[in-house]
Amino acid sequence: MKVGYIGLGIMGLPCVLNLLKAGHQVTVWARRKESAQAALDAGASWADSPSSLAQGVEVVVTNVSDTADVEAVLLGNDGVVQGASAGLVCVDMSTISPIGARAIASKLAESGIDFLDCPVSGGQVGAVNGTLTIMVGGKAEALARAKPALEAMGMTITHIGDSGAGQVAKACNQIAVGVGVAAVAEVMKLAKACGVDPVPVREALLGGFAQSRVLDIHGQRMIDDNYVPGFKAQLHLKDMGIVLDTARELGIRLPEAERVEGLIRQLVEQGEGELDSSAIARLIWQQN
Repeated sequence: MKVGYIGLGIMGLPCVLNLLKAGHQVTVWARRKESAQAALDAGASWADSPSSLAQGVEVVVTNVSDTADVEAVLLGNDGVVQGASAGLVCVDMSTISPIGARAIASKLAESGIDFLDCPVSGGQVGAVNGTLTIMVGGKAEALARAKPALEAMGMTITHIGDSGAGQVAKACNQIAVGVGVAAVAEVMKLAKACGVDPVPVREALLGGFAQSRVLDIHGQRMIDDNYVPGFKAQLHLKDMGIVLDTARELGIRLPEAERVEGLIRQLVEQGEGELDSSAIARLIWQQN
């Protein structure tokens, strides 16, 4: 399959490498060409713009920071829509607003282009190993056409529903992860306060009903006090902003999500936005 890929950060680059390993022909574009060097060395081709990248490919994947970035590379001047032909499938693996995803899908449909909002879970490790969980919003027919590319990057691909539904699922995921991190931090805090080593506590909980990937991976981060990012706090803050903005638009309260957003915001505001978001454990441990 001929695939165009836009965005070569800690998630995008390993996804491109997995596409190449699976035998797909990949053309890439990024704002900084130097960020594409590893992909080019592995056999990817370079495009000078999103519009030129869209010419002659079957699927374009975007993996950028936020809603405005997706709009710019797909719909802006020299964007994908300028060079695409009808029948192209645009797969967005960014985490953006569900409302924004629906608007982008509608705009692309005017040019005969299908849009799938495909946010992911699994972090950098999942991207490297090709084991991402991919949550899909959009037409089932478009998903069927894009699936060979998605299968090179992810292990679990779930069609959630119409446009925007994938982003709704990702918002739910970010709540669960954030609140889970806070819960694990409190587990560690209570164990230490009782004079009990949190290492065997974690091991015991992993064998019972409290078992989770958050406890497994982020619990180990907390024990090691090592917050090299799998998912940067500043990006998790952006995602929690999407969660709370969506809740406000729906007229509902999500108090635990609000609490976690506040902790991540505090972490970012004190200059630690490049750390993994599980570093909110440090803030929880400092609280009385």
